[in-house]
Amino acid sequence: MSRVAAASRGLIRTARPRQWVKNVLVAAGPIAAGTIGDRSVIGPVIVAFVAFCLAASAVYLLNDVLDVEADRAHPVKRARPIAAGLVSSRTALATAAVLALVAHVGTFALGYGQLTLVLLSYTALQIAYCVALKHQPVLDLAVVSSGFLLRAVGGGVAVDVELSPNFLLVASFGSLFMVAGKRYSEVHLVGDGEHATRRSLELYSQSYLRFVWSIAAATTIVFYSLWAFSFDDSTPLAEISIAPFVIALLRYAVDIDRGAAGEPEEIVFNDRVLQLLGLAWLALFTAGAVNR
Repeated sequence: MSRVAAASRGLIRTARPRQWVKNVLVAAGPIAAGTIGDRSVIGPVIVAFVAFCLAASAVYLLNDVLDVEADRAHPVKRARPIAAGLVSSRTALATAAVLALVAHVGTFALGYGQLTLVLLSYTALQIAYCVALKHQPVLDLAVVSSGFLLRAVGGGVAVDVELSPNFLLVASFGSLFMVAGKRYSEVHLVGDGEHATRRSLELYSQSYLRFVWSIAAATTIVFYSLWAFSFDDSTPLAEISIAPFVIALLRYAVDIDRGAAGEPEEIVFNDRVLQLLGLAWLALFTAGAVNR
């Protein structure tokens, strides 16, 4: 393989396309509003999805440039292309700038002004996270969680649907559950009091993070149940969707508990039972939202 080809493949790896699955959250708002089946909704959802993919990849590139020395000392992250010397920091930063520019200018040029503002908020928070906030306990959890929430909000404003308070609460605490579970797995890997590549991990213990993700899981279930029962639909499909939702959350918690949730997208791609539960939930909830 030529050096240019190796660098190109490394650049793609650093952009983390496997993590673009997180950006499917832009469809959450339209699904919750029962409008996802409308033809007029598909275009804006795709625009929001692509924009968040580009912005997120720009942030990943910046993050790996800033963390290059720490990554080289990590047992797993040292294989990342920039840390391994396959991609230069200069190339990564230039690519990040282009991706961010296309995402923000593109959405604005297409007439999605509100989406552009949400995207700017997302990018600014993520840059602040990469530069400093990732090393601040609790704040790092809040910022990463906000990234998931802003994806959901971005999809809502792109389609111009009203997002219910319960939806926003479910998205917020569900995000916190995922992020705290990820941190728990990282602490489980390096041990309490050890920071590896993230100084904030020094102040996290497994017991504290277990407390956080347990509280977040319980709160997510409560608000989701309240939300599902608030639907004025002709069939109890939304209420029935609570079952697969809770079971899927508990299924994911098994991976957190054994310290295997450091890469959430790997769980989503590899756990067939979780995928089936997700499809069952989606079918029930979407049908309930459409019929209300």
